[in-house]
Amino acid sequence: MDRRPGLSVRLKLTLSYAGFIMLSGALLLAVVWAFLLRYVPEVLNPAAKVPDRTELVRAFTPKAEAMMAFLLVFGLVGGWFLAGNMLAPLTRITHATRLAADGSLSHRIHLEGRQDEFRELADAFDTMLARLEAHDAEQRRFAANASHELRTPLAITQTLLDVARTDPDRDNGELIERLHFVNTRAIDLTEALLLLSRANQRAFSREHVDLSLTAEEATETLLPLAEKRGTTVETSGDIAPTTGSHTLLVQMTTNLVHNAIVHNLPADGTVWVTTSVHPGTVELAVENTGSKLTPQLVATLTEPFQRGTQRVRTDHVGVGLGLAIVKSIAQAHDGTLTLTPRGEGGLRVTVRLPAAPPSDGR
Repeated sequence: MDRRPGLSVRLKLTLSYAGFIMLSGALLLAVVWAFLLRYVPEVLNPAAKVPDRTELVRAFTPKAEAMMAFLLVFGLVGGWFLAGNMLAPLTRITHATRLAADGSLSHRIHLEGRQDEFRELADAFDTMLARLEAHDAEQRRFAANASHELRTPLAITQTLLDVARTDPDRDNGELIERLHFVNTRAIDLTEALLLLSRANQRAFSREHVDLSLTAEEATETLLPLAEKRGTTVETSGDIAPTTGSHTLLVQMTTNLVHNAIVHNLPADGTVWVTTSVHPGTVELAVENTGSKLTPQLVATLTEPFQRGTQRVRTDHVGVGLGLAIVKSIAQAHDGTLTLTPRGEGGLRVTVRLPAAPPSDGR
């Protein structure tokens, strides 16, 4: 934004300090005049040796003018240094802001001293910079991973087309089938990226949603997959009303149940989907059997494209965005996502969201 040049804050404070001192001096002189000079007679007896009011005014005025000039210089000089000392923290904050605007998010103010308004502002700015730096690093990593994931199906498609062009006698049916599989996977990845972006931007309207119903809907949708893999899905719990996007919350639940089915025992696995109500929050928990997971591996599962080699099977492995989407949807609804490895194997995933106000559930 283009702005016309104006006086600096330091100069404004200096003039304010000097003006206040000048006003105080003028009031002091007024007090002297009101309570001293007015009691002196205007004309005294010539034989008296006490000066009259005219003589006192004549003698007092030059000294008063000199004192006012001194107060003006003192106010300007003292105010300039005082304002500079007071605004020094603001100068450091401005410098940090300019560095951040130039792309340097690693700089911190670290303002010393006791807590006051400037220290509070500096601490808040440092916290903001730390979050921006972490978010920027996450976005860079996500962009690099997304580019890599999107490049893979495109490269495979290019290879298949090159093979078809150089070998016209090759079976086109097999080629078309492989191209269809690769293209479907690329479409799934693109749709997952769009869904993740939508959740991060919170571009959705809020409505009343019952998590117990979303759990039933997700379970019914994925029941054929569970039966195919020999996995039992059990759904139970209380009515869990919250507010948010029904589509996103169904997608979140579906991703959790899908992951629990796919990353399970080869046969006779179990998935438990439960909902519960707590003071101020509602909870959706999805728990499954499976291989034992380390806390270090579990901590990385919500990162985009982090599938975890110990949990990946050859079919239905997804695009590596399942739990990342769940985390973004939960955060977009002001909720939390918690992953806990089960001691006997498998994983417990818990989503907590704010409970819907009583009026929303009527």
